[in-house]
Amino acid sequence: MKNTVVLVGAPVQTGTNIQGCLMGPDALRTAGLQDSLEALGYSVIDRGNILPEASRDRVHSNSAVHHLSETISWTEKLHDVALAEIREGHLPVFLGGDHSMAAGTVSGIARAAAEAGEEQFVLWLDAHPDFHNLSTTTSGNLHGTPAAYFCGLSGFEGYYPELNTTIKPENICMMGLRSVDNAERAALQKTGIETYDMRRIDENGVVKPINEFLERVKAANGRLHLSFDVDFLDPDIAPAVGTTVPGGATFREAHLIMEMLCDSQLVTSVDLVELNPFLDVRGRTATLMADLVCSLFGKQVLDHPNRA
Repeated sequence: MKNTVVLVGAPVQTGTNIQGCLMGPDALRTAGLQDSLEALGYSVIDRGNILPEASRDRVHSNSAVHHLSETISWTEKLHDVALAEIREGHLPVFLGGDHSMAAGTVSGIARAAAEAGEEQFVLWLDAHPDFHNLSTTTSGNLHGTPAAYFCGLSGFEGYYPELNTTIKPENICMMGLRSVDNAERAALQKTGIETYDMRRIDENGVVKPINEFLERVKAANGRLHLSFDVDFLDPDIAPAVGTTVPGGATFREAHLIMEMLCDSQLVTSVDLVELNPFLDVRGRTATLMADLVCSLFGKQVLDHPNRA
């Protein structure tokens, strides 16, 4: 991995109808993320919390869609920031914020990879595929749309920025799925994105699918973006999320995935999303997420002190 890690706070909560995600970046900072990464030998730059430009009003025919203009502005801003950081040779870690931010971060890093003539891959750790478009979402929550957008699916034209580069469906691996709407299921089947719901993980574990995916990234000499949603984890260990779905990944499964990603040295950018400190218990989820990031960057679980 690159030696310079850049933390970018993205206090986005326009993609959800539950307040609190805008506090996520500062909760991760309070959990000691920068100090922990520096202790592992990384040079860390904290850009602070960014803000989008003022947005012009946009209205969609789907009356359920809310905060469309603001979410588009976040997408434009995060695209530009992600593109700039990758061009500088940094490893950006985007501190969210709800998952609508991935529309900007992933489109930005995809464009940077294309400029360098390299393949961009995405590991999507999430209970949801976030594969709606603006017309199929019934909740109107735009954190359910970013993956469909950066894959170049229809339904965003005339609203979201036109993409210079899309992520190839075969370059995406989604793990931890356990809440998929019918429209999303149909779209996923058409694209052929590799998906692992919790049943497949229960049956086969995480090692085989992660290894197979990493081998594909390595064979393509590709770049790997990790988009990590708090609700990938079981809510018993990570309660600070507005979209809790029982039966998520365990503490050990999550750390194992991070350790395998670290061993691969393929990760070039990271999203940490949907952390809602307002719903947390004494910073428990923020601390766990910071610990998992440290595992991604080289700290092993056996290095951790025992806790009461």
